[in-house]
Amino acid sequence: VVYFLALRLCIHRAALSEGDGSTREDRYVGKSGQFESVDTEGGPGPSKSVEGWIVFVMGIHEEANEEDIYDKFSEYGEIKQMQLPLDRRTGFVKGYALVEYEKKSEAQKAIEQMNGAEMMEQTLTVDWAFSKGPIRGRASTRRKTD
Repeated sequence: VVYFLALRLCIHRAALSEGDGSTREDRYVGKSGQFESVDTEGGPGPSKSVEGWIVFVMGIHEEANEEDIYDKFSEYGEIKQMQLPLDRRTGFVKGYALVEYEKKSEAQKAIEQMNGAEMMEQTLTVDWAFSKGPIRGRASTRRKTD
């Protein structure tokens, strides 16, 4: 019985060991334990992507095209990049778009002016694509359940 327990202890220690004498607890010691994270300075609010400020546009009509979106949103600033995903099966727009601006002020103006606007007989919902925590002053668009 003692031999069996000693053998199990050796197997357990070997399983914890990485082969170089270190244990699993030592795995993230030093720089290898430092991971990249999103900058949370400044508290909750909109967050910049790697290259610019991205606005998420929802409620786009299925027959809309990139030119329609570009014409509406280019009024508020230079558009760096835009994605308008299509449904593979139907070939129609999925109903949302991502519009990227260079400056935060341009993106903010687009959100303020286009949120609730009509386009091709549908109401658009426009908001920040990325945020650091909840954005104060914004009502949730989630459906409430009791």
